[in-house]
Amino acid sequence: MSLLSDMVERLAIGTVQFGLKYGISNHQGKVPYKEAKSIIELADNNNINTLDTAVSYGDSEKILGSIGVSDWNVISKLPAIPDECDDVKLWLNNVVTTSLERLNIDCLHSLLLHKPQQLLGVHGSNLYKALIKLKASGKVKKIGISIYDPSELDQICSQYEIDIVQAPLNIVDNRLVESGWLKRLSELSIEIHVRSIFLQGLLLMPARKRPQKFNLWASLWTNWDKWLEVNNLTPLQACLQYVLSFSEINRVIVGVDSVNQLEDIIRACNSSKLKVPKNIHCSDVNLVNPSRWPYL
Repeated sequence: MSLLSDMVERLAIGTVQFGLKYGISNHQGKVPYKEAKSIIELADNNNINTLDTAVSYGDSEKILGSIGVSDWNVISKLPAIPDECDDVKLWLNNVVTTSLERLNIDCLHSLLLHKPQQLLGVHGSNLYKALIKLKASGKVKKIGISIYDPSELDQICSQYEIDIVQAPLNIVDNRLVESGWLKRLSELSIEIHVRSIFLQGLLLMPARKRPQKFNLWASLWTNWDKWLEVNNLTPLQACLQYVLSFSEINRVIVGVDSVNQLEDIIRACNSSKLKVPKNIHCSDVNLVNPSRWPYL
């Protein structure tokens, strides 16, 4: 196996765009069904075997089920437990059963909590027990959490055994590395998947198209653009090479809007170790957490 093919096989296809208009640089809206099917076929032809979806991603699960993904490792994510829920096990089984029906598969490779903090709340113990039973039933192979900040791992990993963690990581937001959690998760034999490697497309946008509200970090963008030029790198190459350089990472989730975009990503895969200057790292949650962007 070549180094390039090994890098490509570490990719996973994020499918939120199949069910929703998503991403600050997405001007085309939801991916048409025909294009979504072609993306899946191209990924399959390049030995990519993992798909990432969620109950909350519009009709993404239904689209995938229609395309046919029974030979794929499918990851889905649970929504928050409703406040009025009085039977967590029943609710969980119903949600997962419905997801499997939409996806037209018998088993999820992984089931993640979209709101992992609920493990520390009133439903925490019952939720975890229900997840373990679901895993024992064979409907789910692995259980885990999708986090927004590495600090969420401090309590959760000290109280619960999980199989997989999905976390944001990109060339600007390297909190997972700086916190020490990337190394710790690997030492705990917890599978590590990273997302937001393009920061919803913001890192791929040319300076002239970057929304003005992000001028709050003008010096960072100046450093970023200058560093790319000096190193003769495209933003796509830099973003991919950075995350793929970490051997601890099992899967790198890439959201794509078109076949052409996935082709570009495959060509740009490389694990070259980059010397990234600290002046393009940022821990300001107003930048690195896209849920804060509407309030800028």
